[in-house]
Amino acid sequence: MSCLKSLYASDYASWASHNIDLLTSRRFDELDIEHLIEELSDMGRSERRELINRLRVLLAHLLKWEYQLATLSNRWAEFEGKSWRNTIIEQRSAITYLMKQSPGLRSFMDEAVREGYQEAIDLTVKETEMERTVFPSTCPYSVAQVLNDGFFPSQRSGN
Repeated sequence: MSCLKSLYASDYASWASHNIDLLTSRRFDELDIEHLIEELSDMGRSERRELINRLRVLLAHLLKWEYQLATLSNRWAEFEGKSWRNTIIEQRSAITYLMKQSPGLRSFMDEAVREGYQEAIDLTVKETEMERTVFPSTCPYSVAQVLNDGFFPSQRSGN
């Protein structure tokens, strides 16, 4: 095992710094290619997971806003409405920041919304104890609506 490969296992920060130095000085034949590929692949997966997770939370709160808020008592509706609204705002802000940092995620957005929506249904069912059949099987919101700071779905009553 090369010195650089063993450094990967024992001191990740030094390994990364050393590979940056090698890249900067164009000493490509000395790079730890195997681990660089692994790290770059993981980085892309990690960003996608973060996007899906944030969408899961955002979509769950949009669903609760639409399907549950109108059915709550006034006291709970006021409390939950403020809480859900704040979470919706926070998640949209975090997604916007993530997209600025990684613009390539935009090409993954439709898939991320589809995947995040299925997880959002699971989360919403667990949190609200509403039946899964109450919610549409596919995301009822467009990507533009999901990301639009001014979009809050109309509240349904009697669900």
